[in-house]
Amino acid sequence: MNVRLTTLCDNTAGVIGFTGEWGLSILVEARGEKVLLDAGFGDAVVKNADIAGVNLSGVDKIVLSHGHLDHAGGLTPLLQRMGKKTTVYAHPGVWGEKYLHVKPPGGGAGNYRFIGIPQRRETLESLGANFSYDRFPVWLNDQIVITGEVPMVTLFESVDDNMFIKTETGYELDHLLDDQALVIKSGRGLVVVLGCAHRGAVNTVLHAKTITGVDRVHAVVGGTHLLRAGDERISQTIAALRELGVEKLGVSHCTGLPAAAVMAREFGSDFFFNSAGTVIEF
Repeated sequence: MNVRLTTLCDNTAGVIGFTGEWGLSILVEARGEKVLLDAGFGDAVVKNADIAGVNLSGVDKIVLSHGHLDHAGGLTPLLQRMGKKTTVYAHPGVWGEKYLHVKPPGGGAGNYRFIGIPQRRETLESLGANFSYDRFPVWLNDQIVITGEVPMVTLFESVDDNMFIKTETGYELDHLLDDQALVIKSGRGLVVVLGCAHRGAVNTVLHAKTITGVDRVHAVVGGTHLLRAGDERISQTIAALRELGVEKLGVSHCTGLPAAAVMAREFGSDFFFNSAGTVIEF
């Protein structure tokens, strides 16, 4: 076995007994190490790990894809279960006061809803988290790398216009600079594991190729953030992934059913829903 991915949290459960929860968490096993990308929203990771037979105390490292509550909210029960000091890799921007601007159906000013990391950093540190921050790519071993900040390259991908950071002077658009992914060099090519791909799934794959020097992309797995995307962006994303040579596509979380349906049609047998309970080996 070269690489194994076990999805411990997703909006949907694909295996009997698993819990579905809005969020994402994927366990990556490669080079004898266990790296957990994200922790979900609540306690689904802990519950599903028990069902999957995954010993969470054996996780070596945690990586946060970005500072939203549905990817970091589950850190408390996770760290409590792990019961040890663990390095948590993140972009320094994860602690920004992140908000979602919600507009009422009938119009009006709307309101701002907090969607950042719900716990205090000191609380998580008291549970064993040892935070390590970087804006640039970080190699966890010779096979696994954290992308760091993802450059905006494509013309059709953009960050959401309803996500903001609260500052001393008000609310400013959040450019999601903390958005990052995990990339694994496998014998079949790159495996790109997305958290939410707020800065674009295609941008992330392009960046993965650049930082690894590997052109072949065997699989893209995780959240592609096309939930609010229109038909044109969905079509452009699929065309670009095809052009980049992506061989397999497994979507989760923030992809959205409309986008997933089109992807399933276009990728055929090379497409799969990456739900809680899914185990993939490359």
